[in-house]
Amino acid sequence: MGLLQDWRDTAYSQTEEKGKMEQFWQDYFQKEKAIYEQLLADPDTAVTGTVKELAEKYGIDVQTMTGFLDGINDSLIEPNPIEEMEEDTPVSLAFDKEKLYKNMVDAKADWLYGLEAWKDIYSEEELKNLYREAKKMNTIVKGKKIGRNDPCPCGSGKKYKFCCGRNA
Repeated sequence: MGLLQDWRDTAYSQTEEKGKMEQFWQDYFQKEKAIYEQLLADPDTAVTGTVKELAEKYGIDVQTMTGFLDGINDSLIEPNPIEEMEEDTPVSLAFDKEKLYKNMVDAKADWLYGLEAWKDIYSEEELKNLYREAKKMNTIVKGKKIGRNDPCPCGSGKKYKFCCGRNA
């Protein structure tokens, strides 16, 4: 069984008691926050190494590093092979700053997109714009409803109810 499956079995366990899982996630989020603070301190340097080496570098276990890699993978310039990853698999943490910020907003991870380090990377105005863009990504905008007596949108010149709306 691969590292990712081990992580998912632990992190999303249906058999573990609720309080224990809440504590697990609280601990994980603190470790995740610490890693992001280090990465954002020097965002243009690509951190690379094996899964085990990166776990040692950040002072966490391999399973937690696997969870971190799973979370950041969509924000990387080049995604890691997380599905078949083992301890000795070389990985990279070279991330796209804009994509990472938007993904943090999308995940509602305010403890991450609210990190002070973002203010050293982007201005307050840029952060507001990125936040708005991230919120718009999942917003569904419905067009104006066509009334029965409105002109048909197909351009025929007929009323909608006598043209394309006849079969609706």
